[in-house]
Amino acid sequence: MKKNLFLIIVAALVFLPVSLLAQPAKMLGTWYTIDEDGNRKSVVVITKNSNGTYEGRIERLLTGDPDRRCVNCTGAEKDKPIKGMKIIRSLREDGNKLTGGTIMDPANGKVYNCTVSLDNKTGDLKVRGSLDKTGFIGRNQTWKRSQN
Repeated sequence: MKKNLFLIIVAALVFLPVSLLAQPAKMLGTWYTIDEDGNRKSVVVITKNSNGTYEGRIERLLTGDPDRRCVNCTGAEKDKPIKGMKIIRSLREDGNKLTGGTIMDPANGKVYNCTVSLDNKTGDLKVRGSLDKTGFIGRNQTWKRSQN
């Protein structure tokens, strides 16, 4: 009996870290961005680059003019089409989260610090944009996985 319990504990300790490391991989794919009223606004695809960073691009706009441009953006993004725009940049794995990068809001052109995590109960993506790197001053969005 003690030997079986020991084997179960060892197996749990071996596989637990593997499951935690696999968490960011579950964040890859296609997601619906959801507004404060619960409506789908756009479809974003999250990918992992060869250098290990994660990014997200708007694949499709679901509200308003699908060909609208980012009039409030600055720099290279100014007046570019929002569809196809990279809004999440340079996120890195940090345990079971993605951190250290930025997210841009095409509605106002502002860039925020970003943290992304997966809700294990619902499978939803928790996206936090914040003014500070600690994430203290900011807001959360919940994104739903797209079946596309």
